[in-house]
Amino acid sequence: MTKNDKDTSKYIALILRHKPQTIGITLDEHGWADVKALIEGVNKTHPLDMESLERIVREDEKKRYSFNEDKTKIRANQGHSINVDVELKEAEPPEILYHGTGEKFVAAIDMEGLKPKSRLYVHLSCDTETATKVGKRHGRPVIYEIASGRMYRDGIKFFISENGVWLTSKVPVEYIKKID
Repeated sequence: MTKNDKDTSKYIALILRHKPQTIGITLDEHGWADVKALIEGVNKTHPLDMESLERIVREDEKKRYSFNEDKTKIRANQGHSINVDVELKEAEPPEILYHGTGEKFVAAIDMEGLKPKSRLYVHLSCDTETATKVGKRHGRPVIYEIASGRMYRDGIKFFISENGVWLTSKVPVEYIKKID
Protein backbone atom coordinates (compact mmCIF):
# COMPACT_ATOMS: atom_id res chain seq x y z
CA MET A 1 0.00 0.00 0.00
CA THR A 2 1.37 3.43 -0.92
CA LYS A 3 1.80 6.24 1.62
CA ASN A 4 -1.19 8.02 0.03
CA ASP A 5 -3.29 4.86 0.41
CA LYS A 6 -2.24 4.55 4.08
CA ASP A 7 -3.15 8.18 4.78
CA THR A 8 -6.48 7.75 2.99
CA SER A 9 -7.13 4.49 4.86
CA LYS A 10 -6.61 6.22 8.22
CA TYR A 11 -9.01 8.97 7.16
CA ILE A 12 -11.59 6.37 6.10
CA ALA A 13 -11.18 4.65 9.48
CA LEU A 14 -11.88 7.95 11.25
CA ILE A 15 -15.04 8.40 9.17
CA LEU A 16 -16.40 4.83 9.36
CA ARG A 17 -15.54 4.25 13.04
CA HIS A 18 -15.97 7.61 14.71
CA LYS A 19 -17.02 10.65 12.67
CA PRO A 20 -19.07 10.07 9.51
CA GLN A 21 -20.33 13.66 9.82
CA THR A 22 -16.79 14.84 8.93
CA ILE A 23 -17.68 14.32 5.27
CA GLY A 24 -21.44 14.71 5.63
CA ILE A 25 -22.47 11.05 5.46
CA THR A 26 -24.44 8.82 7.79
CA LEU A 27 -24.05 5.16 8.66
CA ASP A 28 -26.99 2.80 8.92
CA GLU A 29 -27.65 0.84 12.12
CA HIS A 30 -25.11 -1.80 11.04
CA GLY A 31 -22.34 0.69 10.26
CA TRP A 32 -22.72 0.60 6.48
CA ALA A 33 -22.00 3.72 4.42
CA ASP A 34 -22.87 4.34 0.79
CA VAL A 35 -19.68 3.82 -1.25
CA LYS A 36 -20.40 6.64 -3.73
CA ALA A 37 -21.07 9.12 -0.90
CA LEU A 38 -17.90 7.98 0.92
CA ILE A 39 -15.74 8.42 -2.19
CA GLU A 40 -17.27 11.82 -2.90
CA GLY A 41 -16.74 13.00 0.68
CA VAL A 42 -13.21 11.63 1.07
CA ASN A 43 -12.25 13.05 -2.32
CA LYS A 44 -12.57 16.59 -0.94
CA THR A 45 -9.31 16.15 1.00
CA HIS A 46 -7.81 12.81 -0.14
CA PRO A 47 -7.80 11.59 -3.76
CA LEU A 48 -10.05 8.51 -3.93
CA ASP A 49 -11.84 6.56 -6.64
CA MET A 50 -13.44 3.11 -6.65
CA GLU A 51 -10.26 1.41 -7.83
CA SER A 52 -8.24 3.00 -5.00
CA LEU A 53 -10.91 2.14 -2.42
CA GLU A 54 -10.98 -1.50 -3.55
CA ARG A 55 -7.18 -1.62 -3.28
CA ILE A 56 -7.24 -0.10 0.22
CA VAL A 57 -9.85 -2.64 1.39
CA ARG A 58 -7.96 -5.54 -0.23
CA GLU A 59 -4.45 -4.57 0.93
CA ASP A 60 -5.16 -3.23 4.43
CA GLU A 61 -3.04 -5.46 6.67
CA LYS A 62 -5.53 -5.21 9.53
CA LYS A 63 -8.50 -5.99 7.27
CA ARG A 64 -10.34 -2.99 8.74
CA TYR A 65 -13.09 -2.76 6.11
CA SER A 66 -15.71 -4.85 4.36
CA PHE A 67 -17.85 -4.28 1.29
CA ASN A 68 -21.33 -5.69 0.92
CA GLU A 69 -21.83 -8.21 -1.90
CA ASP A 70 -22.30 -5.72 -4.72
CA LYS A 71 -19.76 -3.20 -3.34
CA THR A 72 -22.34 -0.43 -3.00
CA LYS A 73 -21.77 -0.24 0.78
CA ILE A 74 -18.71 -0.33 3.02
CA ARG A 75 -18.13 -0.47 6.77
CA ALA A 76 -15.37 -0.75 9.34
CA ASN A 77 -15.24 -4.25 10.81
CA GLN A 78 -14.71 -3.08 14.41
CA GLY A 79 -13.22 -0.29 16.51
CA HIS A 80 -16.25 2.00 16.55
CA SER A 81 -16.83 4.69 19.13
CA ILE A 82 -20.29 5.32 17.70
CA ASN A 83 -23.10 2.94 18.50
CA VAL A 84 -23.56 0.61 15.53
CA ASP A 85 -24.30 -3.10 15.36
CA VAL A 86 -21.76 -4.60 12.95
CA GLU A 87 -23.47 -7.96 13.40
CA LEU A 88 -20.60 -9.53 15.33
CA LYS A 89 -20.64 -13.28 15.71
CA GLU A 90 -20.74 -14.45 19.31
CA ALA A 91 -18.16 -17.20 19.71
CA GLU A 92 -16.26 -19.26 22.24
CA PRO A 93 -12.74 -17.80 22.45
CA PRO A 94 -9.50 -19.73 22.72
CA GLU A 95 -8.34 -20.46 26.26
CA ILE A 96 -5.85 -17.55 26.18
CA LEU A 97 -5.97 -14.23 24.33
CA TYR A 98 -3.66 -11.21 24.55
CA HIS A 99 -3.95 -7.46 24.88
CA GLY A 100 -1.21 -5.01 24.00
CA THR A 101 -1.06 -1.54 25.48
CA GLY A 102 1.41 1.20 26.37
CA GLU A 103 3.34 1.33 29.62
CA LYS A 104 1.51 4.52 30.66
CA PHE A 105 -1.78 2.59 31.01
CA VAL A 106 -0.46 -0.24 33.22
CA ALA A 107 -1.34 1.25 36.62
CA ALA A 108 -4.98 1.80 35.63
CA ILE A 109 -5.29 -1.65 34.02
CA ASP A 110 -3.74 -3.37 37.04
CA MET A 111 -6.34 -1.67 39.28
CA GLU A 112 -9.45 -1.65 37.08
CA GLY A 113 -8.94 -4.31 34.41
CA LEU A 114 -9.40 -3.61 30.72
CA LYS A 115 -12.17 -1.23 29.69
CA PRO A 116 -13.19 -0.21 26.16
CA LYS A 117 -12.66 3.52 26.91
CA SER A 118 -14.00 5.40 23.89
CA ARG A 119 -14.70 2.22 21.90
CA LEU A 120 -17.58 -0.20 22.23
CA TYR A 121 -15.38 -3.22 23.06
CA VAL A 122 -12.00 -4.26 24.41
CA HIS A 123 -9.90 -5.64 21.53
CA LEU A 124 -7.95 -8.86 22.05
CA SER A 125 -5.62 -10.81 19.81
CA CYS A 126 -4.69 -14.48 19.43
CA ASP A 127 -0.94 -13.96 19.60
CA THR A 128 1.67 -11.87 21.41
CA GLU A 129 3.12 -10.58 18.13
CA THR A 130 -0.10 -8.77 17.22
CA ALA A 131 -0.56 -7.55 20.80
CA THR A 132 2.98 -6.16 20.75
CA LYS A 133 2.30 -4.26 17.51
CA VAL A 134 -0.81 -2.74 19.08
CA GLY A 135 1.06 -1.87 22.26
CA LYS A 136 3.84 -0.11 20.33
CA ARG A 137 1.31 2.41 19.05
CA HIS A 138 1.00 3.64 22.65
CA GLY A 139 4.69 3.82 23.58
CA ARG A 140 6.71 1.06 25.21
CA PRO A 141 4.51 -2.05 24.79
CA VAL A 142 3.17 -4.08 27.69
CA ILE A 143 1.38 -7.35 26.97
CA TYR A 144 -1.36 -8.90 29.08
CA GLU A 145 -2.41 -12.53 28.92
CA ILE A 146 -6.18 -12.86 29.18
CA ALA A 147 -7.84 -15.96 30.66
CA SER A 148 -10.53 -15.77 27.98
CA GLY A 149 -11.62 -19.39 28.26
CA ARG A 150 -12.29 -18.97 31.98
CA MET A 151 -14.08 -15.66 31.33
CA TYR A 152 -16.33 -17.35 28.78
CA ARG A 153 -17.12 -20.23 31.15
CA ASP A 154 -17.96 -17.60 33.79
CA GLY A 155 -20.58 -16.13 31.47
CA ILE A 156 -18.75 -13.24 29.80
CA LYS A 157 -19.60 -12.97 26.11
CA PHE A 158 -17.02 -12.81 23.34
CA PHE A 159 -17.41 -11.82 19.72
CA ILE A 160 -15.13 -12.23 16.74
CA SER A 161 -14.97 -9.58 14.05
CA GLU A 162 -14.71 -10.20 10.33
CA ASN A 163 -10.96 -9.60 10.53
CA GLY A 164 -10.29 -12.01 13.41
CA VAL A 165 -10.13 -9.55 16.32
CA TRP A 166 -11.69 -10.86 19.53
CA LEU A 167 -13.98 -8.42 21.33
CA THR A 168 -15.56 -8.32 24.76
CA SER A 169 -17.24 -5.64 26.85
CA LYS A 170 -14.52 -5.58 29.55
CA VAL A 171 -11.86 -7.74 31.17
CA PRO A 172 -11.97 -7.73 34.99
CA VAL A 173 -8.64 -7.75 36.84
CA GLU A 174 -8.95 -11.37 37.97
CA TYR A 175 -8.66 -12.54 34.34
CA ILE A 176 -5.50 -10.65 33.38
CA LYS A 177 -1.83 -11.38 33.90
CA LYS A 178 0.99 -9.12 32.78
CA ILE A 179 3.61 -10.93 30.71
CA ASP A 180 7.20 -10.03 31.58
